[in-house]
Amino acid sequence: MASSNKLQAIRWVRPHLSILDQLLLPHASTYIDIRSSADGHRAISTMQTRGAPAIAIVAALSLAAELLQSDTIATVSFIEGRLDYLATSRPTAVNLFDAIRKLKAAVHAAHDRGDKDITQAYVSAAEAMLAADVADNQAIGRLGAEFILSRSNESPVKVLTHCNTGALATAGHGTALGIIRSLHGQKDVLEHVYFTETRPYNQGARLTAYELLVEEIPATLVCDSAVSALLRSDPSIRAIVVGADRVARNGDTANKIGTYQLAIAAKFHGRDFIVAAPTTSIDLDLASGDGIVIEERAMDEVLVTEGFAKETIGGGELGRAAVRVAPVGVAAWNPSFDVTPAHLITAVVTERGVFVKDNEASEYDLQRSLNGN
Repeated sequence: MASSNKLQAIRWVRPHLSILDQLLLPHASTYIDIRSSADGHRAISTMQTRGAPAIAIVAALSLAAELLQSDTIATVSFIEGRLDYLATSRPTAVNLFDAIRKLKAAVHAAHDRGDKDITQAYVSAAEAMLAADVADNQAIGRLGAEFILSRSNESPVKVLTHCNTGALATAGHGTALGIIRSLHGQKDVLEHVYFTETRPYNQGARLTAYELLVEEIPATLVCDSAVSALLRSDPSIRAIVVGADRVARNGDTANKIGTYQLAIAAKFHGRDFIVAAPTTSIDLDLASGDGIVIEERAMDEVLVTEGFAKETIGGGELGRAAVRVAPVGVAAWNPSFDVTPAHLITAVVTERGVFVKDNEASEYDLQRSLNGN
């Protein structure tokens, strides 16, 4: 299933997989070939591809590419071993572990049926995940847009988003940015989007900016530290919309570092704080956010600023430059994610519906919500 947006970050034409190298964005749109699970692991761990749904899809398809281009017949134990290896690429995104569980189940089912070549069963399962992710994101976009408009007395609306949750972070369309795309697709509904730089990795300044420019959505970049001042100065910003790497059963949500403070700012200023995530990001085995393992990344991401030398942008080969900001000897704490408590979240938007808390409850019961009770 193809995405309706202009940007395609993951290209899969059996047996070939290529991804848009996000380390070169926003100044160069370069695709790199992913021929094996080792390539997929490297792309995920180095953040050439990122975003919980995209991580799962790239991991699944990287092994599909490896199996299809191999001269040997794969065994169940080989596939499971490669999937376990891919699971070590990023520890926080639950989508990856959910995908691995489903792929292992598909392989075992094929083996139990007596299939001599389980490669095709694996590849079909991985391709189904790709199609499902696009369809789920489009549903999230539609439902989220409807929810925001239903809670706004005026149109058009303004919204703010954090990190990158669009086609670069998913198989297509996006989650939080998918909601923004769906708002923009309606006439005279979306007035403006504000988006944070998302320090220290600058996914907003680099990636969300890139997507919004490609889609021609009116938008303005703001410093992470300017959001509270922005909400105070512009009451027409109706909602902050973010994605999720993992959502606990009670609604506590792990997302890119800085999300928690945005939720506090939204609560203080009386704005909606909306989490957009596929149900694959909801971990019903996890009672609360207390059990979420937070990945800590290298101190240099905080101490050193990396980018492309200004004089190399716009022509010729890009020249990457690193500039040390903090003095030598200073330590830095660099958690990649934080956990936003459920009581700060207005709604969780999934492909299966928009979930809100019962009455004035402080937490969600997502297990009951997903079971339709």
